[in-house]
Amino acid sequence: MKGQRKLFLALVVVALLVSWGCSQNAKSPASSSSSESASIKPFLGRWDLTIKTPTGDRGSWLEISEKQGQAEGLMLGFGGHAVPTDKVQVKDGTIVVFPRKDLFGEGTEFTGKLIGEQLVGTATNPKGVNWQWTGQRAPSLERTGTPKWGKPIRLFNGRNLDGWRLRNPVPTAVWSVRHGAMVKTAKSSDIITTSKFEDFKLHVEFKCDDSCNSGVYLRGRYEVQIAEPTDEIPPNLSLGAIYGFIAPNPAAKVRLGKWQSYDITLVGRTVTVVLDGQTIIDHREIPGITGGALDSDEAAPGPIYLQGGEHGQVAFRNIVITPALQQS
Repeated sequence: MKGQRKLFLALVVVALLVSWGCSQNAKSPASSSSSESASIKPFLGRWDLTIKTPTGDRGSWLEISEKQGQAEGLMLGFGGHAVPTDKVQVKDGTIVVFPRKDLFGEGTEFTGKLIGEQLVGTATNPKGVNWQWTGQRAPSLERTGTPKWGKPIRLFNGRNLDGWRLRNPVPTAVWSVRHGAMVKTAKSSDIITTSKFEDFKLHVEFKCDDSCNSGVYLRGRYEVQIAEPTDEIPPNLSLGAIYGFIAPNPAAKVRLGKWQSYDITLVGRTVTVVLDGQTIIDHREIPGITGGALDSDEAAPGPIYLQGGEHGQVAFRNIVITPALQQS
């Protein structure tokens, strides 16, 4: 009997140990997931990136989110529009972002750490890229109250390009004034106002010939697209879109060879776009800068710029801005 009792007690102990081990194993993934979630939390949100390249500082943008305990990213290159990252890893206070290869080249990794409220890091790839970069939390740009509007300012006088400068003043820049319109006949430079603005209402008329591709950049950072929608080009990359972020509703169409108009209101990061008298974007928040932005300093005033780096002929006229008065 004593032997049987000892055997029984031994079996009970083994069973308890097995049960405890299974319980610990069952808890381990949840515990690990919780730990990963805690490590991701400081990096969550939108970041305005400044990347130091051999040709100067370039703006970019990154949004980090969390799904089922895993970090995910949405990232903007120097051109194009924001796209999901291939992978994001967070470990021991370090974040590593793996962008899609079409953004910065295959094998590029953005590695960074939080120093205070700023992200600081290095971008590297097998082809020898070694860029320093920083990230500031994107400002909310929230406004209170209703803006009061100042006097309209005519940005283009219809006679010459006074008040404008070329982004890349090279011999191939082909902007001119014809019949009271600012015209680009081929791939050229972007053209930018010498004045900067914060909140405003903007009226601009444009005419596309052939298959032009252009855009109007607000504060030099957010592109309102000018391009014909096709089966290959989705609405959020077509006429009236905030490029890559907000599609027009209803969808808009280019009237080739005809004058069309935008009436755009930008207050903080809230935008309304009216095309030919019809509202196609109504009080929508712009998440971040779009490809081709002059910089990523979203809190600062910026110019109006007209995209000239794509093929095709486009003309602009009657460019009038009405700034909001600063509230005391």
